[in-house]
Amino acid sequence: MSEISRRGVIAAAAVAPFALPATASAQEAAVLPSGRQFPIASGKQKLVVTEVGATLRSWQVDGRELLLTHDAGQLGDSFFGKVLLPWANRIDSATYTFRGTEYQTPASENWSGHAIHGLVSWVPWTPVKHDRDRVILAYTLHPQYGYPFTLQFQLEYAIRNQGVHVTLTARNAGKQPAPLGTGYHPYFKVDVNAATLTVPAQTYLTNNDMLIPIGRASVDGTPYDFRTPKQVGTTKLDTCYTDLVRKDGVATAEVNQIQVWVDDTHKFIQVYTDDGAPERPARAGISIEPMTSAPNAFNSGDGLITLDPGQTYRGSWGLRI
Repeated sequence: MSEISRRGVIAAAAVAPFALPATASAQEAAVLPSGRQFPIASGKQKLVVTEVGATLRSWQVDGRELLLTHDAGQLGDSFFGKVLLPWANRIDSATYTFRGTEYQTPASENWSGHAIHGLVSWVPWTPVKHDRDRVILAYTLHPQYGYPFTLQFQLEYAIRNQGVHVTLTARNAGKQPAPLGTGYHPYFKVDVNAATLTVPAQTYLTNNDMLIPIGRASVDGTPYDFRTPKQVGTTKLDTCYTDLVRKDGVATAEVNQIQVWVDDTHKFIQVYTDDGAPERPARAGISIEPMTSAPNAFNSGDGLITLDPGQTYRGSWGLRI
């Protein structure tokens, strides 16, 4: 995602005032910007998932933080660790047509007028189960302006022997078919220029000046070819890869020995080198984003999932080191 776009995703909400009990202390009344924290741990690994956005806020191995992240008391920026639903990346001009009907969503990216990264990143999710090494959160997306469909989401984070395992279940709880794309936005704390990157993809999507895909090209002979491990150097990436090379249905990208694996429901991997973000030094980390559909899939149909009433999608991805 471009650095300009990350400035334009500010949501305002009005809430009715309410009275706290007279005995409540100021500390008890405090509500963290990221909501409740749900830590899980197993062996040398620790994970923290937040109530707001079901966000993957922290992943530590042997006490070392592997994610570019923020404190629980901060809002965070750049969609650090966010879940992207019911679409990932951009909808061109915040307008799409589905089953013959045109919809206009709120434009959440100021510089472009696009809608970006869905509708659930800043809403509270409900904890369903919280064990020592697993947490499950749920959220119901009700019909709203620009997306008049009803989806129920359940997201599980679990620590297993080989790392983190994330599973999303999405069910159409409405009475009409619904478009769906899913994505995730973990940032890894690495020196981007010195980082060694592998992306097992044969092609990438070419974009127009507004970062909307207009074609597909081979990575052969381009700076975007990371099929074999290669130092990133000064290469700038805000690149969606596809035609992923898989083993037993699983494709695995890697940066500095941190592996991001995706199952066969995830047809795309977006890589972003965090260039020029105003909130922090440029290239402070690299984002490797599992996605089921391409940017602007609500218009192009590239990888778009259509859920009929009562139908369920289930997909998994994870992290290893």
